[in-house]
Amino acid sequence: MSAVIDEALSLANLQKPEVRSDPYPFYARLRSQDPVHWDESLGFWVLTRYTDIASVYSDPRFSRAQGLKRGFERLSPQEQHIAEPVFHSFSRTVFYTDPPYHTHLRGLVNSAFTPLAVEGMRPYVQRTVHDLLDSVQGQGGMDAIQALAHPLPILVITQMLGLPAEERGRFKAWSDDLFAILGSVPHAPELMERAASSLAELTAYLTGLSRARRREPTQDLLSALVQVVDQGERLTEEELVANVTILLSAGHETTSNLIGNGLLALLRNPEQAQKLREQPALVSSAVEEMMRYDNPVQIAYRSAAADVEIGGKYIRSGQLINSVLAAGNRDPERYSDPDRFDIARDEGRHLGLGLGIHFCLGAPLLRLEAQIAFETLLRRFPELRLATDTWEWQELPIFRGVKSLPVAF
Repeated sequence: MSAVIDEALSLANLQKPEVRSDPYPFYARLRSQDPVHWDESLGFWVLTRYTDIASVYSDPRFSRAQGLKRGFERLSPQEQHIAEPVFHSFSRTVFYTDPPYHTHLRGLVNSAFTPLAVEGMRPYVQRTVHDLLDSVQGQGGMDAIQALAHPLPILVITQMLGLPAEERGRFKAWSDDLFAILGSVPHAPELMERAASSLAELTAYLTGLSRARRREPTQDLLSALVQVVDQGERLTEEELVANVTILLSAGHETTSNLIGNGLLALLRNPEQAQKLREQPALVSSAVEEMMRYDNPVQIAYRSAAADVEIGGKYIRSGQLINSVLAAGNRDPERYSDPDRFDIARDEGRHLGLGLGIHFCLGAPLLRLEAQIAFETLLRRFPELRLATDTWEWQELPIFRGVKSLPVAF
């Protein structure tokens, strides 16, 4: 019986299209039946309660860097040979390090994402949203993913970094390949090969561009980071390229899926869309609710750096822990009526952007882009509505987003 139960509760179920299209009943079953679950088939722990996940984020005994290392060690020797450059690059980024190295790296890039610095991007973001919507204004409809959700964040992050906007297609392809192998679930070898190839291409591109910025600095984040490298002993060239790579990738992946998932939730709940039209000041809480209700990053992982007890279960040092953020965000012990989408909800911090020292570096920028996108969409297209009742979801278990979202206006 236990083997049957384990199989029914394994995160391997996320590979099934019917579960991927709506994983929340599966998460609820896992959370109610075994909230601190040892996934025998995949070889890691799975947490689904808000309080347990929050405790992992704040407990230094759970390591982000060791989690990345353990994910790499789980690969076969052949897979390790292919993926080693990608994992090595990630290990030099602010996303996958622990203090004091994490503190050092975050301090070097954090100034670019302060609320004041991000607010300075508001005119560009607003202008870009208008430009994108202008291009579809007379068509009576659009694929909201291809017309807005994908291009907006890549245009914004390339603007901040000082990268050519016309290269956004290449940046998107490189980023998709890199993010396809994140996480601690098995991946097809061809995904790893594409990730390694894309990392090599992106690294060569950014190295050449950073050399150009060294010769002729401009007012952008890449030039600022090049200056940090040249000051010595603060940021190496390798760290610069690795962190620009991860900022470029994460800077659009999460925002793109937030806009898509959020718009889908809004239009599937027309009374909430109408409330936001009538009360545009709710756009800030609406975006937070979108991240709680159907957050773009569903799962985050760590490795135990010591023996730890959670919920009566004993996690041994070195074991992997997958925190299902999406399950914690729908925990009925944390949120009232958690499966209801309510743009006026005010029940404290969700898990969509992480917690603690690894709280999303780009959160202020993500919020700005999403708020401007939704406010402008509803104002310009008051009759905005879904043009389909079926959606195809991305296959990656860590991220959640629709591949296309046809709407009419």
